[in-house]
Amino acid sequence: MVTVQDVSPQKLIHRVKEELKKSENVKAPVWMNYVKSGVNAERPPVQADFWYLRSAAILRKVYLNGPVGTERLRNSYGSLKRRGHKPAHHRKAGGKIIRLMLQQLEKDGLLQKVDTPKKGRIVTPKGQKLLDKMSAEIKKVVK
Repeated sequence: MVTVQDVSPQKLIHRVKEELKKSENVKAPVWMNYVKSGVNAERPPVQADFWYLRSAAILRKVYLNGPVGTERLRNSYGSLKRRGHKPAHHRKAGGKIIRLMLQQLEKDGLLQKVDTPKKGRIVTPKGQKLLDKMSAEIKKVVK
């Protein structure tokens, strides 16, 4: 059986992005065109489908590392903040964007909250099926 670890992350994320675009629960908010993705960013994202790309990447990351919460994803998607002549420092990504994506994926039935000693969200069987199916399709095309 082919899993997420067996295929290229870029190909998988782009394939899942196309599936998420078909979903009625995963939609970019209107204000996304005017908001930076974090304090580390200088400008708002320029990709037209940024919301779906990041949602697909978050879904993959939760599949691999779950249970994962907003704070760990903020650290993961953060980057260096340039401070002029001073040394650059790592800054976290914006939490509102990540939290809203997690909520939309949860509403779509791909993620669910867990309240075990390690809190966060995990992939549901529906989400695992989607990711494994996309991985199998990519692996079939590569052969």
